[in-house]
Amino acid sequence: MIQSNMAPLGMAVTPHHLASESALAVLREGGNALEAMVAAAATIAVVYPHMNGLGGDGFWLVVPPNGDPIAIDASGAAGSLAHLDFYHGETQIPHRGPKAALTVAGTVSGWQEALTLAQELGATPLPLTRLLRDAIRYAADGIPVTASQAAATAAKQHELQHQPGFAATFLPDGSVPLAGSRFTQLALANTLSMLCDHGLESFYRGELAHHLAREMTALGMPITLEDLQTHQARRCTPLHLAHSEGDIWNMTPPTQGLVSLAILGITDRLNMADADEAQTVHRIVEATKKAFALRDKHITDPRHIDIDVQRLLDEEHLSTLAAQVDDQQAAAWGTGRGPGDTVWMGVMDSSGLAVSFIQSVYHEFGSGVVLPGTGITWQNRGAAFSLQPDHLLALQPGKQPFHTLNPAAARLKDGRTMVYGSMGGGQPQTQAAIFTRHVIQGHPLQQAVSAPRWLLGRTWGQSSDSLKLEARIAPETVQQLRALGHEVELLPDFSEVVGHAGAIVRHNNGMLEGAFDPRSNGSAAGF
Repeated sequence: MIQSNMAPLGMAVTPHHLASESALAVLREGGNALEAMVAAAATIAVVYPHMNGLGGDGFWLVVPPNGDPIAIDASGAAGSLAHLDFYHGETQIPHRGPKAALTVAGTVSGWQEALTLAQELGATPLPLTRLLRDAIRYAADGIPVTASQAAATAAKQHELQHQPGFAATFLPDGSVPLAGSRFTQLALANTLSMLCDHGLESFYRGELAHHLAREMTALGMPITLEDLQTHQARRCTPLHLAHSEGDIWNMTPPTQGLVSLAILGITDRLNMADADEAQTVHRIVEATKKAFALRDKHITDPRHIDIDVQRLLDEEHLSTLAAQVDDQQAAAWGTGRGPGDTVWMGVMDSSGLAVSFIQSVYHEFGSGVVLPGTGITWQNRGAAFSLQPDHLLALQPGKQPFHTLNPAAARLKDGRTMVYGSMGGGQPQTQAAIFTRHVIQGHPLQQAVSAPRWLLGRTWGQSSDSLKLEARIAPETVQQLRALGHEVELLPDFSEVVGHAGAIVRHNNGMLEGAFDPRSNGSAAGF
């Protein structure tokens, strides 16, 4: 059994151990949690290139030692040429190729906003060359290919190998790289070096931006230089849930942070402390169905929402939803959204500053388009738009797409602070599993992350909306869930389908405890 790690001065949890070490090194040199996270974000973009990168989006949830949490929305909007006529003849937006690469990449703007916030919180800034140093070296000198990258490349090779730049970048020597082989990204190393030389802003308003815009035009992507130049990461007030165990925060729209909080708000009224394994899964799954209905009715670009989403987390509303959960019968439900490929990472420093962070390109390898001369794989987040003009998620130039991404954080009534999260479209379900097991049911933190999990809904490339359980779950639990009316399928013992999760807890004595996901290549690294 893997044990959680504890340390007094700093802790980083990521799904790749090299990213954890990048963050930890910055903390050792006096950087704060935000600076450490920028270093980890740059490294993870290099070492987990199938799941995230500079061509994607990011979301930050920052919990200072005192005062209110701060959220950073570093997600991009649809390009100014991404209108319905651009997709004439299509029934839906393609998931791969230049027409799928239709939104501005916000990731790098989030790094910049996080560093600005770090200075506002009193950090003596470390130079960008220091924060991106590991990432540049790993891109230039090479990394060992993970089993996760090798498997994703093999699975998606047939649909990606003809996309611009993909084969040259991800199929060295014309074949899928083997796990453990050396994988270099020289163009990406040069791009990261350019950002060090000219500043992160140059991604949107400098020489690099002009190069990106030229290449996007040549490839037929609907994003212009002006779209890059007008993009800005924005700070916002995160959504808040008043839970019996404390205060929980998550991201605002266009993310499904509402879903994660609503699940915990509903289950907070269902006596989870005394629930056995089958009851725990059943109640969270039924709460998930209620929360998904809220999502599908309301969540889109916040400028297109006509209600106060925070009110959906009011006590009266959550109590009404909880009363609709049948402990004896699974409710019918429609189709779910499958998971995307994403990374969640957490960092805490000795001052108590905590960061919960997500970075993503949506599907594995995003659109599959690698912009020439940059090594940047562009996301396909815009595939979440609808081509139906009257749909909640209808495509419009300048509109933000729906996001599955939602980093979580909590201040518990017993004095502890917790950041936690997961990759994939099942993020709300995984967050509920971890919070419930650890905070409410008292399981050790690492056990709460490692224990068998589930996913209600589709995975990419499949049509099944079943309840998918890791096969390690107790047979009697499977039997009970089927008796309650759940359509159950079994996954491998440790499956990436249920995501790569992680958590950090700051205890009242100042000690930091981190737990990583054995389904990943990650670590919980502290000092």
